[in-house]
Amino acid sequence: MTTLKSKLQEDLNTAIKGRDELRSSTIRLTLSAITNEEVAGKTKRELSDDEVQKVIAREAKKRREAAEAFAQGGRPESAERERAEGELLATYLPKQLSDEELQQIVAQAVEEARAAGAEGPRAMGQVMKIVNPKVAGLAEGGRVAAVVKQLLAG
Repeated sequence: MTTLKSKLQEDLNTAIKGRDELRSSTIRLTLSAITNEEVAGKTKRELSDDEVQKVIAREAKKRREAAEAFAQGGRPESAERERAEGELLATYLPKQLSDEELQQIVAQAVEEARAAGAEGPRAMGQVMKIVNPKVAGLAEGGRVAAVVKQLLAG
């Protein structure tokens, strides 16, 4: 079993013993998403820590989107619960890059792409190819794309 998955199992047991309903239900749902990912496809396999992290990130993103939807739908108590679950899942993910750090990495990539002959908005794909491996798991794709567009336009 991967170390991150075993940590989730341990935290689930602790949460159940401590009668922490929010934590136990959130971790339980995340573990079932991990299990679903493991049995997807033709053969069952064990996920690596990176793959488990991607599943957790996907679950956290679902919580953020659901919180926004609940907030817009006039259901603040449901939105608050989703936000709390998202924050709990964020504790299992690596610290996200700050806006300044992301801006620096993207600026470097834009310079590399320009040196290779890419200019203007058409360079988006080339810049994203350079940036994505550097920020994998440290910044959300939409955030990265927005910064790339901004720097290519300006």
